[in-house]
Amino acid sequence: MIQPAKRIDSIQEYYFSRKLKQVAEMNAQGLDIISLAIGSPDMPPSPQTIERLCEVAHDPNAHGYQPTMGTPELREAMADFYKRWYNVELNPKTEIQPLIGSKEGILHVTLAFVNPGDEVLVPNPGYPTYTSLSTILGAKVVNYNLTEENGWQPNFDELERIDLSRVKLMWTNYPNMPTGAPARMDTYRRLVEFAKKHNIVVVNDNPYSFILNDTPLSLLQVEGAKDCCIEFNSMSKSHNMPGWRVGMCASNPQFIQWILKIKSNIDSGTFRGIQLAAAEAYRNSPEWHHEANIETYLRRRKIAEEIMHTLDCRIDPEQVGMFLWGRIPEHYANAEELTERVLHEARVFITPGFIFGSNGDRYIRISLCAKEEKIKEALSRIKETIK
Repeated sequence: MIQPAKRIDSIQEYYFSRKLKQVAEMNAQGLDIISLAIGSPDMPPSPQTIERLCEVAHDPNAHGYQPTMGTPELREAMADFYKRWYNVELNPKTEIQPLIGSKEGILHVTLAFVNPGDEVLVPNPGYPTYTSLSTILGAKVVNYNLTEENGWQPNFDELERIDLSRVKLMWTNYPNMPTGAPARMDTYRRLVEFAKKHNIVVVNDNPYSFILNDTPLSLLQVEGAKDCCIEFNSMSKSHNMPGWRVGMCASNPQFIQWILKIKSNIDSGTFRGIQLAAAEAYRNSPEWHHEANIETYLRRRKIAEEIMHTLDCRIDPEQVGMFLWGRIPEHYANAEELTERVLHEARVFITPGFIFGSNGDRYIRISLCAKEEKIKEALSRIKETIK
């Protein structure tokens, strides 16, 4: 009798994969569920981005295999983007690797740096893929705590008490998902010091630095960070291109070469039209970014805050990003008790914080990736049904 690989038993189906099946069944019954759960931007990329894609798609010579390391045009646009927004100098030929999204990057970086049995530091709460992919690849996940009391920043005193002798990678994510904690230069500086002291590669996942945030920061702004750190960035959030699957990682030439060696054995280059259109998107004006990433989300955020207040959840007004993170009232046993009630009584799908780790058990997350009228309708339903 055929059996799956043992790694199948070490992970679960992704929460949203399971839950969206239930939501689809409820919609099929005519319940009209409003989803405020997933962070998939609902707005299009800039017009010139779409125009460039169409232009290249009509070129009969543009449909062949592309270089795994990315086209020169895309790498140069990525370097220009980092210089313009973060004032970080990157060599487009040697210090940048385009990715088919950050999930792919997590896979490639882990394969490049971590042997089976090695340890990986993963934030709690944090993006579930840091844990699941590490587990699939045979690494041991060592969680480190992020807490509201510490501003959802790493507690370096606590980290120093961990046995770090087998740790190869540390995953960080600022601005933080799911908590919305903003990036801080003092945290970035301490991360670089920590990486150098313990010979650990710190990987900062940085897709949210433009959402409701006027001062985007990069870990690579810290002097010497490229020696021991890698940074991911993604066009999914900042450029409204989640389905295009375009991201990047930046680091020193040796790290990039190791990652490329893995990547070149796993996938082939992205369609040329997507790469050249992505390069065009990186040239979007500051005005486009302000309207798409700040003004629109700010209008939505105000309505989502009303939802949190209606549910008697406490929020930090300083949080940034495309989600709103709130602490649930004490009379609920856990976050899922509240989210299930909202789903079945108000027909609104929001995310329980436990899926991001045990430190998220008493929190919920609302996505801002829905039109204002939908968020207003969700607020109305919740006001009518949740007492």
